[in-house]
Amino acid sequence: MAFGVYIHWPFCLSKCPYCDFNSHVRHVGVDEARFVSAFAREIAATAARTGPRTVTSIFFGGGTPSLMKPETVGAILDAIGAAWTVAPDVEVSLEANPTSVEATRFRGYRAAGVNRVSLGVQALDDAALKGLGRMHTAREALDAVAVARGIFDRYSFDLIYARPGQTIAAWREELAQAISEAAEHLSLYQLTIEEGTPFAALHAAGKLTIPEPDEARAFYDATQEQCGALGLPAYEISNHAREGAACRHNLVYWRTDEYAGIGPGAHGRLNLAGIRHATATERHPETWLERVERNGTGLILDEVLDGTQRADEYLLMGLRLTEGIDPARYASLGGKSIDTQRLSNLRDGALVQETQTGRLRVTRDGFPLLNAIVAELAS
Repeated sequence: MAFGVYIHWPFCLSKCPYCDFNSHVRHVGVDEARFVSAFAREIAATAARTGPRTVTSIFFGGGTPSLMKPETVGAILDAIGAAWTVAPDVEVSLEANPTSVEATRFRGYRAAGVNRVSLGVQALDDAALKGLGRMHTAREALDAVAVARGIFDRYSFDLIYARPGQTIAAWREELAQAISEAAEHLSLYQLTIEEGTPFAALHAAGKLTIPEPDEARAFYDATQEQCGALGLPAYEISNHAREGAACRHNLVYWRTDEYAGIGPGAHGRLNLAGIRHATATERHPETWLERVERNGTGLILDEVLDGTQRADEYLLMGLRLTEGIDPARYASLGGKSIDTQRLSNLRDGALVQETQTGRLRVTRDGFPLLNAIVAELAS
């Protein structure tokens, strides 16, 4: 059974204008030793609740985890190892910014126990990077990818497409370059306008234009076609990998397995005495820190999920995957089967299909309409 541990490092050098993640800029140094102690306390408190588990994946996300010293990463991994059993083949991923400064830390992260890095490249075009508020150039990004390639057996990087002013022809060229640099995995996200971000304010004021739905769909179709043809088919709506190279930690989320969320604003899903709990911690870093030092945990939400909620979550997360879901598992979680008429309508529209093994999956044509499909099936 998969069990993941997510570690949230909430600090960034700057806030990107499209980002609505729980990330914070600090203009004075972060007391890493104090945060390490708090991470260790929250890990121990979580392990006291779960009891014995075998950790199959660990993911350092953010924020910008590559701002951590390698010694900090190593200390957190030691705390996880002290709290739970760690599988011999555990996947340990760390998100990193591809600046030349952070790339020099990669060897230290590898020595600490990280065996997979995910680089936030976002674009291979300097003008686009500037527009996205990134602090690196395309050359620096490719140099960081090369460093990662020489140190880690597994690495991935992210790109954002359907950017303001981008053409499909330019995206195809950029994507071809990205695939040539990728060993096994790419995460490709369509630019979306998130509420409360600077991009949202610019968009509302008419100062930022993104593709209309039909053009956005064309970007998506071009992405699927090119990645599939060049050996990196989608295994999830925004993630592409060669056979066997999917991110194992992210599969924990999408398959609704169990994971502990550690750090400011981290979410978790824990199975305790046969009951599914949704957990969340305090988002503000210093407030989380004080809460952990006072209480042993930064937990602010611990909600029991009933069968209907678990079934809906399984539907929402599982249909993101090209492997789809097991309808029998859905029925066992929620106590009811998927409505046959709704399913038939979606099947007739070529938006979903059933595999030979009886799984239900969204078709390639259906993925751009995923939210509507999930809403229809969950009704």
